[in-house]
Amino acid sequence: MPSTISVARSIPALRRVIAGFRSAGGTVALVPTMGALHAGHLALVRRAGRQADRVVVSIFVNPAQFAPHEDLASYPRRIRQDIAALAQDRVDLVWAPSVNIMYPEGFATRIAPQGAASVGLEDAFRPHFFSGVATVVTKLLTQCTPDVAVFGEKDYQQLRVVTQLARDLNIPVKIIGAPIVREKDGLALSSRNVFLSPKERSIAPMLHRVLKDCAGKIRKGRPIQGILAEGRDALKRAGFALDYLEARHAETLQPVALRRKGPIRLLVAAKIGKTRLIDNVAV
Repeated sequence: MPSTISVARSIPALRRVIAGFRSAGGTVALVPTMGALHAGHLALVRRAGRQADRVVVSIFVNPAQFAPHEDLASYPRRIRQDIAALAQDRVDLVWAPSVNIMYPEGFATRIAPQGAASVGLEDAFRPHFFSGVATVVTKLLTQCTPDVAVFGEKDYQQLRVVTQLARDLNIPVKIIGAPIVREKDGLALSSRNVFLSPKERSIAPMLHRVLKDCAGKIRKGRPIQGILAEGRDALKRAGFALDYLEARHAETLQPVALRRKGPIRLLVAAKIGKTRLIDNVAV
């Protein structure tokens, strides 16, 4: 296993390294992250390594996707530990720009996605979010010029937004969604899980259990809206403050009332204590 890893912190340094990869005839995969890496991120890295000759991991906590009342200041940052973790895997470069590099003085351009970004899920509760995501992802894709980019399915709406963004803007990259990595009790891995108290952590896997239960009932042909109502009630009784539990078309994210109108993805977002969790399953 490698003991050191190259880190680029400026655009010229990044481009020199990427040009070196290209001159050697290698393909490039990008894994965008905000750091605080866990096993789910490392699974994305391994997936990227199977897709291309060279793997670039970006680490950047993107202020453009946080609203003033959200947890930008408290979002976990541990760049040294992250780089050390990546050095144990097959990563060729870490792209770790500062905020001033990504958004220099006078920066005035924003991407405003529609389509999957405006379907009443995350966008209804975080209206600023997908513009921030689309802007930073567009920058990362044009900076790193990867052949493929790997995103986790846990942020499923984000995955659909990014897929459409690359297609609509003719960015020559293949967007790959990687399966959710879970704890043994079903809780989806997330950098925010560290904020759960022991009691909240014991309740949190209920999100996945309810999703699986709802998906199973839909497969058996029960009416979708009744199943979702039961699921919402179960989560509220468990102590969650529910934002949404929805059945959506897996590609467009438009509402789905009948199974034959699928494929279907069930998506949920809820708070337990002060920690907001999201999850999703295919039906």
